[in-house]
Amino acid sequence: MRQHIVILLFNNVEVLDFAGPFEVFTAANQLLGGDRFNVCTAAALPGTVIARHGLKIVPDHTLENCPAPAVLVIPGGAGIRPLLNQPALLEWIRVRARRARLVMSVCTGALVLARTGLLDGLRVTTHHENLDELAQLAPTATVDATARFHDNPGLHASGRILTAAGISAGLDCALHAVSLLAGPATAAATAHYLEYNPGR
Repeated sequence: MRQHIVILLFNNVEVLDFAGPFEVFTAANQLLGGDRFNVCTAAALPGTVIARHGLKIVPDHTLENCPAPAVLVIPGGAGIRPLLNQPALLEWIRVRARRARLVMSVCTGALVLARTGLLDGLRVTTHHENLDELAQLAPTATVDATARFHDNPGLHASGRILTAAGISAGLDCALHAVSLLAGPATAAATAHYLEYNPGR
């Protein structure tokens, strides 16, 4: 049975925040034979989403008809601010997180997870320009900028929570998620296929 990997989209989303994980998960799926993951996008409303710098995307689903995610990815970007004050969206994330295997934020997507309460008591990170804001929104979390991403296994009643630092760190976090879902060898093969080696 394929696992649904759902990436939330919204106007002014940072392009690499969603496109990086999308590329990682779809490449991993290809290497696994094409039937392990269903990687899709979802937005609050139907129609075109305009990302940072004018890139236009048509999401696959709305929140109402979106499949239940095994992995839920919340990217960041300048458009994150309106999401912090959308109770219906925040509740949708809370509900889906309870049943997801993994919930992953990239960059300022962590601010949305903080607003839902999902980061309470966890070790977390976000873009370096927003660390103080994250600490204010999640006062019981430990904000730690020393790592590209943080994993919190077994520390939350909802799905396992991952938070990535800014923008390109979403690649590292997504590869870690692939390792959790399909094993370290698949994650290594995916990174090799993408020619992604930040330490090189």
